[in-house]
Amino acid sequence: MEWQLVIDCREPSRLVGFWAEALRYRPQPSPEGYATWRDWYLSVGVPADELGEGDCVDRLEDPVGAGPRIWFQPVPEPKSVKNRLHIDLKVGGGRAVPLPERRARIDAEVARLVKLGARVLGAMDDPENNYYSVQLADPEDNEFCVG
Repeated sequence: MEWQLVIDCREPSRLVGFWAEALRYRPQPSPEGYATWRDWYLSVGVPADELGEGDCVDRLEDPVGAGPRIWFQPVPEPKSVKNRLHIDLKVGGGRAVPLPERRARIDAEVARLVKLGARVLGAMDDPENNYYSVQLADPEDNEFCVG
C-alpha cells in the first residue's frame, strides 16, 4: 500500500515552499505526459478558475523515497481549530543523546524553521524526565513539533 499525507490549506505554493525546506523534500514532478500540474488538473476536469495562476505545484516527495508524499489540498476556509494530527520532526537523536546536546540540536532546527516562516508556540522542557521539544506553527498555523 502507498499513502500520502494531505494537508488542507489556503495557499499550497506557500506551504510547498516551507515544507520542502523544512523536510528537505522536493516538489513532486507532474505526471508523465504533462508539462505541469496545471495541465494535469485541467485534463482531469478541474476548472481553470479553481486553479489560479502558475503551474499548480502542490505536492512534495522525499528525494530518497523513504517518506510519504505530501499533497497540499486547497480549501476555501482558514484553519480554525487545533490540528488533530501533526508532524513530529525528530532531530534530537533520542534519549540516548545527552539532554544538553539534544536541546542544542532541537534549538538549531527551530531557528532554521523560524527563518523559513515558522512561529514558535511553546516548549516542553522537562529535565527531570530527560525531555525537551518545541511546538511550532507553519505559515498557515498548522502545528508541528521538533524534538
